[in-house]
Amino acid sequence: MKREFHVEKRQKLMESLMDNSITIIFSGKAPYKSADETYPFTPNRNFYYLTGIDREHMIILITKINSVISETLFIERPDPILAKWVGDRMSVDEAQQISGVQNIDYVENFEVVFSSIMNRNTIEKLYLDLERQEWNIESSQANDFAIMVGQRYAYLDVKNVHERISNLRVIKSKCEVENLKNAIEITNEAILNVLKNAKPGMMEYELEAYFDFILKSKGVKDFAFKTILASGKNAATLHYSKNNSKVKAGDLILMDLGAQFEYYNADISRTFPISGRFTGRQRKIYEVVLKAQMAVEETAKPGVLFKKLNEVAKEILAQGCKELGLIKKDDQLSEYYFHGVSHFIGLDTHDVGDRNTELKPGMVMSNEPGLYIPQESIGIRIEDDLLVTESGCENLSKNIIKDPDEIEAFIMRS
Repeated sequence: MKREFHVEKRQKLMESLMDNSITIIFSGKAPYKSADETYPFTPNRNFYYLTGIDREHMIILITKINSVISETLFIERPDPILAKWVGDRMSVDEAQQISGVQNIDYVENFEVVFSSIMNRNTIEKLYLDLERQEWNIESSQANDFAIMVGQRYAYLDVKNVHERISNLRVIKSKCEVENLKNAIEITNEAILNVLKNAKPGMMEYELEAYFDFILKSKGVKDFAFKTILASGKNAATLHYSKNNSKVKAGDLILMDLGAQFEYYNADISRTFPISGRFTGRQRKIYEVVLKAQMAVEETAKPGVLFKKLNEVAKEILAQGCKELGLIKKDDQLSEYYFHGVSHFIGLDTHDVGDRNTELKPGMVMSNEPGLYIPQESIGIRIEDDLLVTESGCENLSKNIIKDPDEIEAFIMRS
């Protein structure tokens, strides 16, 4: 991503915020795993979105005082001794080049700078990224800072800026779409590598390894999420990820997986027969899911309510389940289909964005109907990533094999 992208996003954010305010976003830090080992670091996505920097222990502070915007990026001070162990820290010049922020300071000065701004100006609001997924989740650096600020500056009005940034992130720029396309193309190649090497009797994790190899060979640093590679009855569990069962002849394999490219995520699901041919029953169920998916893609266009997509999927899946003899009434569908057909995709696999809204050009979302029938050891999900355009939508993953005849032909040739 070019620095101009991040400069533009910061500008748009500040235009939406109140005057006489400070906005502070922390990059985050890697949590401890055990002893002196930490989990791999991944940046706060809003910090990355606004700066393009993926280093821990950094802070961006932006003031808007009398309509004048000023930016300071706080980075870690170079440490020649530590560099011998873990490598060089980011330089001032590098931070400027990546982020477009010209005023660079060191993190140990952050509190002094913040106090000085508060003392010399009439600051009324403090904007922090206070996202919280659940009640018992570990407190973030931003939440801890909000508590400390409240104790020291009781008059300051603390606001959550997360929704404002989310509103920007939900509409993707061209460069973001290109990153998503790159992630999808790598995912495509990795899926084909699984299909080429899949045989009955393998362990699920062996199949997973063929996916992993392609990602590593392409320089991918992380997965979009923990890979789901489920065989037989395991595929009827939505987020099964143990991937430790032996694949039996006749099983269907459900793959839900994705590469991450510059922190932008692919989210793809494909289902295939390990023996190379769908049984008659498996194919009928597969074709119901595929029909629902195609209907959702045809429905997706600007002005359509987000929730309408799931309504379309449920209508076709319910009709198909009645024809398959699984249900008698539409309201029984939840026994075999129990999730939504879509979520936003971007810097997070389940990306930010209000789902109680109309579709708009630039939104990217999943299209993932499925049917899960544990009593028949069948789970089928087909998932593509859609970009809403001015007149409809573009299937960004249209080149990933999913026609049942093409799947069978590909496997039999391998």
